[in-house]
Amino acid sequence: MRKFEDTYQHKGLRKKLVDLLRNKGITSELVLEAMYNIPRHFFLDSAFDKIAYEDRAFPIDAEQTISQPYTVAYQTQLLNIHRSEKVLEIGTGSAYQASVLAELGAWVFTIERQRKLFDNNKQFVFRTKYPNIKFFYGDGFEGLQSYAPFDKILITAAAPFVPPKLVQQLKPGGLMVLPVNDGDKQRMLRITKKDDDNYDEEWFDYFSFVPMLTGKNN
Repeated sequence: MRKFEDTYQHKGLRKKLVDLLRNKGITSELVLEAMYNIPRHFFLDSAFDKIAYEDRAFPIDAEQTISQPYTVAYQTQLLNIHRSEKVLEIGTGSAYQASVLAELGAWVFTIERQRKLFDNNKQFVFRTKYPNIKFFYGDGFEGLQSYAPFDKILITAAAPFVPPKLVQQLKPGGLMVLPVNDGDKQRMLRITKKDDDNYDEEWFDYFSFVPMLTGKNN
């Protein structure tokens, strides 16, 4: 069984990563502190241990990826998380992004459509650090109506459009952050819900994500 260790070397590499994120424009010290507190190498195969703190995405199971740290920090900063907020995350993946949200004090409800990734996260020892994360296997386009409404919603895959059921599950005044398809890249969008039929849009930078797909994959 893999032994998880967070050494002085790992912490030094995390410090350099946080400095890089700050230089790239991440201004929220709360987000940067959360990124420093979480050992990213725990979320990757041990083969990536020495390079886990490079600012790039890496492959995980089910042909998915763990997002680039800058992308995680960028989306998290746009969400403007406050303690005890209910946050719905679409696309659990390795659970790294969910852990960042939980480190900030949010109650995280995260959905994964890939059965293998969902099962992996059930066995992941680090998840015991965050009892404020609840894991679900399901279709992200459907959300979690029984737990709605949510203060914030985060989509970590390239959405073809703003999912209407997720807008319905967002509180009035709540925020949703998602990358929306625009050719080969996706443009980051933040919406602020006004009421059930209206929301304001703010457009930000371009990124590259795996596609958001409907249904579940066994």
